[in-house]
Amino acid sequence: MHHLMRSISAKRRVYFFSIAVLLGIIVISCSTFQSATIIAPPQIAGAQFVGSKSCEECHATITHSFASATHAGLKAAGENGKNVGCESCHGPGSLHNQSGGSAHTIINPRKSPEVCFQCHLDKRGQFNLPYHHPVLEGKISCGDCHDPHKGPAIRGSGTEMLTEFQTCGQCHTAQAGPFVFEHEAVREGCTTCHAVHGSVNQKMLVARDANLCFRCHFQKQTAAGTILIGGQDHTSRLSRGTCWTAGCHEAVHGSNIGSSLRF
Repeated sequence: MHHLMRSISAKRRVYFFSIAVLLGIIVISCSTFQSATIIAPPQIAGAQFVGSKSCEECHATITHSFASATHAGLKAAGENGKNVGCESCHGPGSLHNQSGGSAHTIINPRKSPEVCFQCHLDKRGQFNLPYHHPVLEGKISCGDCHDPHKGPAIRGSGTEMLTEFQTCGQCHTAQAGPFVFEHEAVREGCTTCHAVHGSVNQKMLVARDANLCFRCHFQKQTAAGTILIGGQDHTSRLSRGTCWTAGCHEAVHGSNIGSSLRF
């Protein structure tokens, strides 16, 4: 009996020791996650921060609209946050002011996406995927699709009159239509099918092959083993390739010929 009690007591000590170690790990982990990364504004050699107020003298239109921008929510109020405004993306502006607005004395994020990547780290990774918009190559910039100075940073979102499809259509004119028969997915927005920053799939698609189409076009299998999509037999068609190849639905954005989206 005495030996049994000693065994139970030893097990309790091991149990409580394990609990203590686990709690210690949790506390250390929480402390680690709570330490936020502080992102310093970009620097310009020889320049000093002068505050966003000085930008209003020349850029009144931009600064006036900035209050409606989603990026405006990042600006801190008060003396300690006076530099966390225009200069958090464009760098210290003293030399820019002294030069009368020379473009070489300030940072232009349109020419340097690294400024945007300071906060949007995930987008840097997406632009390094095999299929991506050529931002890193300098052929387009973040500002071609995003407006950091006015309204929603993502054009075509919220209450904007310009839709997501129209935003993409400014460059992708062949896909913009208009078409007699539109693909319903286009009305929902290009991001329904495309990962606009980058993807592992060709054409920056969010999924491969028919798996992309099956997100909206559900398939039904009959008792006889026939696969129906849209009420039509697709049993043999699915083995020929993707939905937009093999002479089927090539006009995936829209068609002027028929509602089945063929040329």
